[in-house]
Amino acid sequence: MPDSFAALDVETANADFGSICQIGIVTFTEGTVTDIWQSLIDPEDDFDPVNVSIHGIDADKVAGAPRFSDLAPRLAELLVGRIVASHTSFDRVSLARVHEKYGLSPIDCQWLDTARVARRAWPQFARRGYGLAPVARHCGIEFRHHDAAEDARAAGAILVRAIADTGLGIGQWLTRVNQPIDVRGVTDLKGNPDGELYGELLVFTGALSMTRSEAAVLASHAGCDVAVSVTKDTTILVVGDSDIRKFADHDKSSKHRKAEELIKQGRSIRILSERDFLALLHLDS
Repeated sequence: MPDSFAALDVETANADFGSICQIGIVTFTEGTVTDIWQSLIDPEDDFDPVNVSIHGIDADKVAGAPRFSDLAPRLAELLVGRIVASHTSFDRVSLARVHEKYGLSPIDCQWLDTARVARRAWPQFARRGYGLAPVARHCGIEFRHHDAAEDARAAGAILVRAIADTGLGIGQWLTRVNQPIDVRGVTDLKGNPDGELYGELLVFTGALSMTRSEAAVLASHAGCDVAVSVTKDTTILVVGDSDIRKFADHDKSSKHRKAEELIKQGRSIRILSERDFLALLHLDS
């Protein structure tokens, strides 16, 4: 589960990204919602009927609401120095535009796009259908769409689910979202003939401390051919440290169980923890 992060969503009065009329920020700690903050905002701008038809906020509803500049100190308290999750880059750009609009300094935070997370966490969303509603539906997340706090909560819950499903921590996701969606092309690698492990055929399983592509590159540099699946030709299976200690068959990955079955059949396969794998590569320090 991740450490604390904030999830954010905004609604705008019109096509101008700086016309924020509602903002919601939801704080997550260890995968649980610990704070919800939301406010209507007077955008000091016109309301487009198209936007109103989406979120239901109009000039009458924001009458007497604070301007964004009035709320800027509160936003800084909630966001500065945090990882801030939002679904697509719309909210990040909107926040930048409204800060420009009022001559405010941008908020110093790390943005994490949960749409990019979803596209890498679940293959069915890699190319299409990765909007907030369908991804939330896949994750079993119920929410009221186009309400800023509700959308923020859904985006944060998607990130929590992706962490649980993939084993990648929030820090790893900050890196993973900037890598290619399909990393299989760099997972099947040929080993360096000069590496000390040349001739080994290695497969990874479980939650690693790095991405599979990063681990595959390290293994290939050491001489290993790297494959996706365990076969009779596999010689090394590297298991994530937290998974290596799972003793019940149903708790082990299918790759782990297959490797053990092949060992029973007489195949020479060495099962290593990630820590021991890194030690072989002299990277354990």
